Amino acid sequence: MAAKKSPTSVSTVSRAIFRQLGLSSTTINAGVFSGVWGGQGPVIEKHSPIDGALLGRVATASPADYERTVRAAHKAFPIWRDLPGPKRGEVVRRLGVALRELKVPLARLVSLEAGKILAEGEGEVQEMIDICDFAVGISRQLHGLTIATERPGHRMMETWHPLGVVGIISAFNFPVAVWSWNTALAAVCGDTTLWKPSEKTPLTGIACIKIAERVCRDCGVDPAIFSLVVGDGPKVGELMTKDKRLPLISATGSTRMGRRVGEVVAQRFGRSLLELGGNNAIIVAPSADLKLALGGILFGAVGTAGQRCTSTRRLIVHESVKPKLVQSLVTGYRHVKIGNPLRPDTLMGPLIDRAAVDHMMTAIAAAQAAGGKVLCGGERKRGNYVTPCIIEAKNHWPVVQTETFAPILYVMTYRTLTEAITLQNAVPQGLSSAIFTNDLREAETFLAARGSDCGIANVNIGTSGAEIGGAFGGEKETGGGRESGSDAWKAYMRRQTATINYSKDLPLAQGIKFG
Repeated sequence: MAAKKSPTSVSTVSRAIFRQLGLSSTTINAGVFSGVWGGQGPVIEKHSPIDGALLGRVATASPADYERTVRAAHKAFPIWRDLPGPKRGEVVRRLGVALRELKVPLARLVSLEAGKILAEGEGEVQEMIDICDFAVGISRQLHGLTIATERPGHRMMETWHPLGVVGIISAFNFPVAVWSWNTALAAVCGDTTLWKPSEKTPLTGIACIKIAERVCRDCGVDPAIFSLVVGDGPKVGELMTKDKRLPLISATGSTRMGRRVGEVVAQRFGRSLLELGGNNAIIVAPSADLKLALGGILFGAVGTAGQRCTSTRRLIVHESVKPKLVQSLVTGYRHVKIGNPLRPDTLMGPLIDRAAVDHMMTAIAAAQAAGGKVLCGGERKRGNYVTPCIIEAKNHWPVVQTETFAPILYVMTYRTLTEAITLQNAVPQGLSSAIFTNDLREAETFLAARGSDCGIANVNIGTSGAEIGGAFGGEKETGGGRESGSDAWKAYMRRQTATINYSKDLPLAQGIKFG
């Protein structure tokens, strides 16, 4: 008996999963959660980038909704803060369990709303599950230091305390994972959170908060620890960045957006955790395993239709292997199946909207005007679909120096490793980087202080697909923030140095005598 095929129609899939996730395709979905659901702002319509079908309507946050939500998160904070870390971790553990149970429908919603292929949608939800597991472990390791003191009869130590209400501003390309990176860590650290998802992907945001709400109610904690305000940047985003009640704003998006967030938050002496643009390069050395490199380049440049901050934008290939590698790439590009991301054999879905398609076409035209040669692709298809593009280019061209959120790969050559690293670093962004080489000296040079200047540096894997165990983020115009693994949890807490005198004397530091 033949296996039953999964449905691939947007309307059919949405009907099947909306009920599981507590969403409605016929009535207006509330886009504000402050412990109760609401939304008195303008209603927005979300159409799927797959075929333009209307997925649902969402009521956004009015200024009054925003104020009510911040107050609710602030009211929940002192109680949540005083709960022991492992108890907070238990709530996050159960959030991870709930995400496991709803992994398939939530992943399908990511595909419907963001246009990701099924494998990437499921991978993103798995990322949420993984960060919950990681955060549970961190909840028992919120440790400081015991520090040697020069004064006898004294003890000096460092402790970490919850920060407050953390504002989270996320982008459309990872509509659920970025929230979880921030929320899981902030929650075990004792913070409450206020999330503004991208207005391009509001339904995934609502679905996540509905899951979190149910977990909180089952655990007997105030669900306002996970708050939501759907709205655009000028209205809701500006309120968040200017709000002194939000000591930390974690913002993921474009460099332009991050520059605005950083400036506004700094003016009020708040903290900002910025995850911004990438202009990531792969260096392919003469000794490289070209088959391995080909796979890394294809996924890095074509995966998520080039709409990852870690997508491969530039290929810096040694002149001796360029002809063979580029020929293989062109062949590989022509075999990439483009279409409905709900079909299991599709490798590249649509761009998020028509504006993204227009932006890609403008970038291709600019590269051609500068002297670039299109080797393949770059065609506008129906709706939001395009063919991935490879262009021979020069690193210094303005269009190459700028991140275009689309599947465009600029190819350039080098002769020496020093030249390749110089090209790699000669862009304003500094997120992810990679080298394919079997030469130990080349690999170690790439990872050394004089090598890649990016926050992420890989050897024999591509630029895209970071694990949650490592701190994620980059330098320069990427913003300098770090999320997810390692000690990124410290960004969500305030550090305190404490000294205890258990002697009968009062010695001063540096041997100062007073009185």
